[in-house]
Amino acid sequence: MIQVLIVEDNIRNAEINKRFVEKVEGYQAAGIATDGRQAKDLLEILTPDLVLLDLYLPDVHGFDLLRHIKLNHTRTDIIMVTAAKELHTVREAIHGGVFDYILKPVIYERLEETLQKYKSFRSKISALEEQGSESTVDQYKIDQLLRLNEGDKSRSSYPKGIDQLTLDKVTAYTNRAETSFTAEQVGADLGISRSTSRRYLEFLVSSGKVAADLAYGSVGRPERVYRKK
Repeated sequence: MIQVLIVEDNIRNAEINKRFVEKVEGYQAAGIATDGRQAKDLLEILTPDLVLLDLYLPDVHGFDLLRHIKLNHTRTDIIMVTAAKELHTVREAIHGGVFDYILKPVIYERLEETLQKYKSFRSKISALEEQGSESTVDQYKIDQLLRLNEGDKSRSSYPKGIDQLTLDKVTAYTNRAETSFTAEQVGADLGISRSTSRRYLEFLVSSGKVAADLAYGSVGRPERVYRKK
């Protein structure tokens, strides 16, 4: 579960944002802070993955808290949620490293869209770390990460039945594999059906990222066997 800290001085708005967050699969609202002091305390206690940050708080400006998070909680990301529409404010937030900037009043569909993008971003980062790519990545992988903030244009190129999150899981599995594997094995290990596993493996074969051969199974029937290239 992606843990979210909501920093909002209006408790009604905070409760609405909490309900919105928890409607999105894979997310949990870990806590609510109504001022900067509470926010700093909860950041230390909860170590959230993501903060929904209001710009105007009673005891601190949102940008000061943003800089505090970036300096002291480097693995916590920020989505700015504010009524401020001034261009210079938006520009400062972007320069400060926010994942997104959402105007109040928050529309659920808009928040859901960016939370889905953020979940995909975290999935990609985790997949890269599992591949041992924590220290270095190539240009293709960087481009894939950055495109998430541009609407994840890469998704439109996938055929029907292929989604980014499942593809990332199957890709990470194939990269970890030391020996050949079948669709049934991948499905059992990842908790997906055999047919779904085969669909993603065949997509990776067609993309040139996985190789496939025919082998004879225990009952003497030919079986598709996959291996990483």
